[in-house]
Amino acid sequence: MSNQEEQNQNINSKDFLIGSLIGGIVGASAALLFAPKAGKELRSDINQGAGYVKERANEWKDVAYEKGTDWKDYAKDTSAQLSQNVSEKSQVIGDKVKQTSDSIQERVKDLRNKDEDPEKAAEEVAQAIEDAADEIEKQQEEDKSSL
Repeated sequence: MSNQEEQNQNINSKDFLIGSLIGGIVGASAALLFAPKAGKELRSDINQGAGYVKERANEWKDVAYEKGTDWKDYAKDTSAQLSQNVSEKSQVIGDKVKQTSDSIQERVKDLRNKDEDPEKAAEEVAQAIEDAADEIEKQQEEDKSSL
């Protein structure tokens, strides 16, 4: 089940519970008000119903607090893991760029030391840069697919 589906299910469950609670309160109040009872008996029933509703509301408050704490902890753990993954991938890409840069500089030095055609040397450097860019792009695609 995806995270979005879980959130929709939690929202639907919450809405259902809130609706049930409100419906129960309205229904109980209507039943008490329209029932043929004496005033003293009716007030007693209303007080009893209010106590029950208060008790249920406190239970739901506790459940909501626990769920909120669970979600907070989950979000904290997930963000820490994501941060660590991003840091690791950034380090890998940075190292790859450094290696590629060093390799290009080395090739340029080799080409300068040789007395070759400058046009051919420029083509080799351009090819080395293109190869490095392709390799970095490939690494980024692998990183995206692993997340």
